[in-house]
Amino acid sequence: MAENLDVRGLSCPQPVFETRKKMQALGKGLFEVLCDSATSRDNIRRLADHEGWNVSVTEKNDEFVITLEKK
Repeated sequence: MAENLDVRGLSCPQPVFETRKKMQALGKGLFEVLCDSATSRDNIRRLADHEGWNVSVTEKNDEFVITLEKK
């Protein structure tokens, strides 16, 4: 099961900063980011693409689950 990073309720740019810290700590692997903002979703997706992580996004109850994976 993937680890979760919950950034719901945080204002930009904090969700991106928290996601970047998690990406750097792991280096590679799989984790999910839970967010409740389309702006955060888009910014996290751009960050992950730039850093070479595979990204998939699903929407669940007006929130987003962003799955990030790097091998």
